Amino acid sequence: MIIRSKAPLRLGLAGGGTDVSPFSDKYGGAVLNATISLYAYATIEPSDDGMIILNSIDKGIVIKSKSIDNLVIDGNLDLLKGVYNRVVKDWIKKPLSFVLTTYVDAPAGSGLGTSSTLVTAILGAFAEWLKLPLGEYDLARLAYEIERSDLGMAGGKQDQYAATFGGVNFMEFSGSGKVIVNPLRIKDVILNELSNNIILFYTETSRISSEIIEMQQRNVNAGSNKSVEAMHTIRDLAVKMKEAILKGELDNIGELFNLSWEYKKQMADGISNPYIDRIYEAALKAGSTGGKITGAGGGGFMFFYCPGNTRYRVISELTAFGGSVRRYEFTKDGLVTWTY
Repeated sequence: MIIRSKAPLRLGLAGGGTDVSPFSDKYGGAVLNATISLYAYATIEPSDDGMIILNSIDKGIVIKSKSIDNLVIDGNLDLLKGVYNRVVKDWIKKPLSFVLTTYVDAPAGSGLGTSSTLVTAILGAFAEWLKLPLGEYDLARLAYEIERSDLGMAGGKQDQYAATFGGVNFMEFSGSGKVIVNPLRIKDVILNELSNNIILFYTETSRISSEIIEMQQRNVNAGSNKSVEAMHTIRDLAVKMKEAILKGELDNIGELFNLSWEYKKQMADGISNPYIDRIYEAALKAGSTGGKITGAGGGGFMFFYCPGNTRYRVISELTAFGGSVRRYEFTKDGLVTWTY
């Protein structure tokens, strides 16, 4: 028996950062995101040999342990260990024996929600194997708790819900910790035009998102007017972006991206740098009407809105920076699990 799962990565179209505590707790947050055809995968092969084997293909790391009920969190494949520990603690109450293999289509630190999506995929595989009673909201919330509370990793709330639900979603985050996922019904012609016009560019750099997020959190706790006011504006832009896409007013998308990027840079130091600024300016000169970095900032993926046929000229200009354009499509499905 083999248990498999896959969960899609996401593009944060607008509102990113307002899903991070303490801003979301104090003021409420709103995010518009969309899942894409890049995935995190997990496979569980149950065994009876009294061993646990964790195999991260993309990281090239294999960890072997005797079957115990709590794996040591030590900086090596902690996401995999954290899910296992929580599943045993909350449901099984005894050690399990298995091989867990994972793979992610994008590098860690690339800004597409890879860590949270991987946690979601692993948790989904365990839920499929052990028949855990987890609905979509339950699974996303638990994935969030594992990463943020159990493992102490800084970050927001949107990624786990995007990976679980899939599609284009407008998400609302309240001070009570409540999350509401509003799926948007977008016509295929609009989604096709968006995926054609939004270039996804990997800068071939990564960053430790937690450092930027922690600075953002400190700014909110310290009452930094500049940072907090920027985040209020970013939240409002998420609403405007939602309306533009629902109405098919795609000519406004680039300008909204551009505004979001300008305010995002005010949230914390390190979100941009001279290299990212040069890439951004080159894209605008080549015909893009706006873009932004996806994720916390500092590196990883950027995306640009390129109306008409300007995508080809923009791609040509971006190749001078040594990065790569990643082809993708928007997806409608979230987490999928199956047993073979």
